[in-house]
Amino acid sequence: MNGLGFDKPPAATRVVVAMSGGVDSSVTAALLMEQGYEVVGVTLQLYDHGQAVGREGSCCAGQDLYDARRVSERLQIPHYVLDFESRFSETVIDAFVAGYLRGETPIPCIRCNQTVKFRDLLATARDLGADALATGHYVRRQMGDGGAELHRAVEAARDQSYFLFATTQPQLEFLRFPLGAMTKDETRALARRFDLPVAAKPDSQDICFVPGGSYAALVTARQPEAVQPGEIVDLEGRVLGRHPGIIHYTVGQRRGLGLNARPGQDREPLFVVALEAQERRVVVGPRTALARRRVQIHDVNWLAATPPSEGLAVTVKLRSAQPSVAATLFLDGDHAEVLLAEPEYGVAPGQACVAYQGNRLLGGGWIIGSTAE
Repeated sequence: MNGLGFDKPPAATRVVVAMSGGVDSSVTAALLMEQGYEVVGVTLQLYDHGQAVGREGSCCAGQDLYDARRVSERLQIPHYVLDFESRFSETVIDAFVAGYLRGETPIPCIRCNQTVKFRDLLATARDLGADALATGHYVRRQMGDGGAELHRAVEAARDQSYFLFATTQPQLEFLRFPLGAMTKDETRALARRFDLPVAAKPDSQDICFVPGGSYAALVTARQPEAVQPGEIVDLEGRVLGRHPGIIHYTVGQRRGLGLNARPGQDREPLFVVALEAQERRVVVGPRTALARRRVQIHDVNWLAATPPSEGLAVTVKLRSAQPSVAATLFLDGDHAEVLLAEPEYGVAPGQACVAYQGNRLLGGGWIIGSTAE
């Protein structure tokens, strides 16, 4: 049994590596080469190169394609660039825009992993005769009694399991994540040891297709007729002001409301409590109005045994940057209700709710609603 779990020598094991042009995927390819595997690099062209040239801090852009090719040449491995621009636009960017117009706070990186990468690219890897598809994600794949499992990365600050909750069991059997047991500093050190041309390249920060992080500008450019002004109201429906479009707001937001003068109101800070897309209303209220105990999710992907009818004790993450909190999960097909042990604030539709037991990712789904009790 070789290091990737196959009953044959590494040299007889073909691995396609998803190469974004960054340090992580480049080190992934170099490590597998060093271990003797037959490595094939594949890079996805996800959007127009002309828009990407010169943009820093994003993945899959023109410079990144060039960097991926340079790394492949350094490692002397085959490298292919696949044009996934149209399917990326349809399945990721259009869904992102539609989510904002519905008053949600979407996470396009999860959709990208769910569709373009772990569905379409994985199918391409199989067509290339690969035994596995490897990526540079910081997450651990471990074998359990029921097959492959997903576990958090060793370095908590780098863990990307939240973004991979939609990975299905068949996909997980085919995927490999060589960096999950490493720290980022260790990855950087390996990049220097392998003398990779991207060893000092900074990590990507922005969503790749959002120039400068301006989500509203992207939505307006793609759906200008759908961005309409409306009212900002309090919990009783009293009009406090006007807004240029709900796409500029997210549940839990405090800054940028433009409500400095509030005649007859107290001076308690106001937060966005809800976005009513059909009425084009932004509802604001005190922080206490954000408290939620019950969270409803749909399109649940479950990677563990079916929870008992009385519920399963778990911890959940409601946003990628927030710590896990205690909860009880009740699963009903591809829907679930999550009862939080303590109220959480700023639970936003469109975000993901991901469940864990210890370091193991059990599954998750998309938040569609929440209530105080």
